[in-house]
Amino acid sequence: MNLMYNSTRDKNVKVTASQAILKGLSDDGGLFVPESIPALEVSLDALADMSYQQVAYEVMKLFLTDFTEEELKNCINKAYDDKFDTKEIAPLREAAGAQFLELFHGSTIAFKDMALSILPHLLTTSAKKNAVSNEIVILTATSGDTGKAALAGFADVDGTSIIVFYPKDGVSPIQEKQMLTQRGANTKVVGIKGNFDDAQTGVKEMFNNKELAERMNKAGYQFSSANSINIGRLVPQIVYYVYAYAKLLKNKKLAKDEKMNVVVPTGNFGNILAAYYAKNMGLPIGKLICASNENKVLFDFFQTGTYDRNREFMLTSSPSMDILISSNLERLIYKIAGNDAKKCADFMKALSTAGKYEITSDMKEQLEDFVGGYATEEATAKAIKRVYDEEGYIIDTHTAVAAQVYFDYVAKSNDTTTTVIASTASPYKFTRSVMNAIDSKYEKMTDFELVDELEKLSKVKVPQAIEDIRSAPVLHDIVCDKTAMQDTVENILGL
Repeated sequence: MNLMYNSTRDKNVKVTASQAILKGLSDDGGLFVPESIPALEVSLDALADMSYQQVAYEVMKLFLTDFTEEELKNCINKAYDDKFDTKEIAPLREAAGAQFLELFHGSTIAFKDMALSILPHLLTTSAKKNAVSNEIVILTATSGDTGKAALAGFADVDGTSIIVFYPKDGVSPIQEKQMLTQRGANTKVVGIKGNFDDAQTGVKEMFNNKELAERMNKAGYQFSSANSINIGRLVPQIVYYVYAYAKLLKNKKLAKDEKMNVVVPTGNFGNILAAYYAKNMGLPIGKLICASNENKVLFDFFQTGTYDRNREFMLTSSPSMDILISSNLERLIYKIAGNDAKKCADFMKALSTAGKYEITSDMKEQLEDFVGGYATEEATAKAIKRVYDEEGYIIDTHTAVAAQVYFDYVAKSNDTTTTVIASTASPYKFTRSVMNAIDSKYEKMTDFELVDELEKLSKVKVPQAIEDIRSAPVLHDIVCDKTAMQDTVENILGL
């Protein structure tokens, strides 16, 4: 039976998985959610003996029910191939009392590769299934990592083009260079004078602009999204939590049905929502520990039940989490509101008009599996140094936020449950912050001198993604005001 998808803002909207992937965002501004979360059909023991690709099929087939077995396996095998520098795809590394799930072994060395390696294949397959003849324009806002991973995934993919907006002064130098050197005749990168929330808001406004959609359709174009608002991004992220549990079971780090906790450095909420969906599928997850940086809007939400974006926007050393509007939280709000689309729509309207909303006490009770924590800039740097000094293991700034929140949680709760920390990016992506945290003597080095020094310290080879940008020419130089995003898109598409 086909699993259908509703909008979080209108229960009468009902689409197939492939239609949800194609649209990205519902016409009412809502996000697509499955009518129900399916249960795992194979035992954890069986999963323990499977490869990453096999686990991916067992999880994804339950959500993407209008894909044939051949179509889905074809997408999976094209995604999780030698673009990843390890056959395990997402290996676990034990350090500092936790299991670090390394999600950065793909072509752009960040966890976004886990989903954005497969999304182009899911999207082009969906287009064929739905007889779409328009060119699909991927319109995406990035806080640093999604942009490059999406660009790499969609570069020169037939029938698609991609436009990425990023905050001009809000990403790391390596992140920016990765995007601006991206090859591909169908790729465009635009820096905006504003922050990530401005970029994300501008993209959502274009998705909701009916007049723009009509003009694009006449010119043979239609929008889709590579952001985590696209269900085709979220479903592949569920896979690695199931895979991590299966591997811990196989390696006897967990006993059968024993619970594991998960710590996720969180900005847009998609990565931890994927763990929540895995838990709802029957995976034995205990606590979902949501780790924030100094933009601690989610920490405050879990403490109080009030989501309030009316605060100063902080630029931190973990820029992919510098977010005050966590889009994917809407999917959780919809679920804990009893799948009440009207209630969810009212909350989102309050967020866009007043900048905040407060959930009911009944809804708050359903969040007991979530724990909020946050790390200051100083604490984040100390976590990098602590893990390096104790283990000789070097983590990036985002993973360090999660590690610090984990240390704080254990100290406060004495919870000794086996814990997986989502390690979301390679330290090579944030060399300056990482190396300065280890020793201030590195301050005067250039970015690429730091890369070579990091290789010596970590004994981990410089990833190809970094080697590729050492001397690559800058191919994208468009910068616009946050108010001119639509004009820029119209110019690029020749409307």
